[in-house]
Amino acid sequence: MMKVIVDGFGGDNAPIAVLKGCELAVREYGVTVLLTGDTEKLTACAQENGVSLAGFEFANATQVISMEDEPTDVIKAKSDCSMAVGLKLLKEGKGDAFVSAGSTGALVVGSSTLVGRIKGIKRAALAPMLPTSKGMYMLMDSGANLDCRPEMLVQFGIMGSVYMGKIAGISNPRVGVVNVGTEETKGTELELEANELFKLAPVNCIGNVEARELPLGGCEVAVTDGFTGNVILKLTEGLAKGFSANIKKMLLKNAGTKLAALLLKSGLQEFKKSMDYTEYGGAPLMGINKPVIKAHGSSDAKAFKNAIRQAKAFHEQNVIGEIEAGLKTLSSKMAERESAQVGAAE
Repeated sequence: MMKVIVDGFGGDNAPIAVLKGCELAVREYGVTVLLTGDTEKLTACAQENGVSLAGFEFANATQVISMEDEPTDVIKAKSDCSMAVGLKLLKEGKGDAFVSAGSTGALVVGSSTLVGRIKGIKRAALAPMLPTSKGMYMLMDSGANLDCRPEMLVQFGIMGSVYMGKIAGISNPRVGVVNVGTEETKGTELELEANELFKLAPVNCIGNVEARELPLGGCEVAVTDGFTGNVILKLTEGLAKGFSANIKKMLLKNAGTKLAALLLKSGLQEFKKSMDYTEYGGAPLMGINKPVIKAHGSSDAKAFKNAIRQAKAFHEQNVIGEIEAGLKTLSSKMAERESAQVGAAE
């Protein structure tokens, strides 16, 4: 039986939302949950709220890392926090995947340091799933690396392509480089060089994609530096909230619009579901050599349940093994190109 390690004190609604989400996941997905944190507090909270602990295991941790703490505290001042203990257990093979809704910075630092990156990967990247008019796309990086090099974007593309193929079930996913225009000559040195390297990568790279095309289904994997990616992510979240609020205001304006709202109810519910982050569960932290899922900080029980589902699929579909194969292909082609360039120079 697969075992998912879960940070019992990560997130705004911990530990009760974590406990309830884990209970749902155990029942629906048949996994064992290894919960990290103050064991006495976790069990007491479960008893007070009628949460069944069948299928649960516990690993005690004496500290909690907060959003105000420095990310490096996860490996220094708070090395016995629930997040750090969970990551260490993952490294030791005591579980198959890890889920946390705690500090993003701490999770990136802790995962990279305590668990380690996939061989050859320069940097880990946060990769949330965002809705489009045709389905969804993966945005990476969305904030873990504010500055990136061209080879990092290509590695993001390989990782995202594998994930969207294996987990989202998209055949030959399109990888796009976020840019200010679609022409090959557009962009900074980062985008220009990345597009050249993508010609060697074993992915379906369609070249540049403008930000306005992302919500319209312009690609299934959008790669960019973490600064640009985070701006896109936050703008998308804000637009979704604003759009939903305006629709609600419009439909509740008078008796006629309220009647229209009743007729549109099923469609509106589907739209709301497509924009709901709890449906996706969380963002995979791509590039770590074990499955790590970053759940939203305000995750409720449903979001935690779906994050565990996501972690389960991540492990079972051998995403990391496929990424390693893709990196090997890229490395081989880059070596061939360098050899050819040397031969031409001689």
